[in-house]
Amino acid sequence: MHQAQSEVNSKSNAVTLNGVEEDALRVQFYRLIAHYLSTPPSDQDLDLAAGLTASAGTPLGDAVMGLSRAASATNAGREADAYQNLFIGLGRGIFVPYGSYYLTGFLHEKPLARLRADMTTLGIARQDDVSEPEDHIASVMEMMAGLIAGQFGVVPFDTQRRFFEAHVGSWAGHFLRDLSVDETSPFYGALGTLGLRFIEVEERAFAMD
Repeated sequence: MHQAQSEVNSKSNAVTLNGVEEDALRVQFYRLIAHYLSTPPSDQDLDLAAGLTASAGTPLGDAVMGLSRAASATNAGREADAYQNLFIGLGRGIFVPYGSYYLTGFLHEKPLARLRADMTTLGIARQDDVSEPEDHIASVMEMMAGLIAGQFGVVPFDTQRRFFEAHVGSWAGHFLRDLSVDETSPFYGALGTLGLRFIEVEERAFAMD
């Protein structure tokens, strides 16, 4: 069993997302964060987020409940505007959610080339209908979910660790921390906090294994 799950169970009092546990819970976290960072949420998306539950009193559990409260207090129209301002803007948004940018200050740099090389090695292909560069925060979170879930075949744990360290842990925490303190949207601020707390759990877990 992956140590991150032990962290979630013992230190976060078994955060519950659709009743799943162990690595499936990690997949749920990665995909939840990726989903809300890939496109503005619909009212149904917000209802789903509002329905999340967790035991309070731990960083990850508190972050889940913070997202739930923020989702309950907003609507799709408001968050569509926030998403535009945060991630798109007229020329660019408040944040540029790409690994290359966070690591080098520029888009389409060596971190993207390294990600593409690792994707080829692992048999991961960008979908034809996706125009964003592969190092978008939502994309790398989805890739991590797929590696854990076996979507790309059986991937050794050390390979998962290396992918995380190179393409998620190297920058996602910084992005999510920045998002967590931005005042544009309480909902996206809460999402940033949840993502950051989860990444911290993953970092500790990978370090222990």
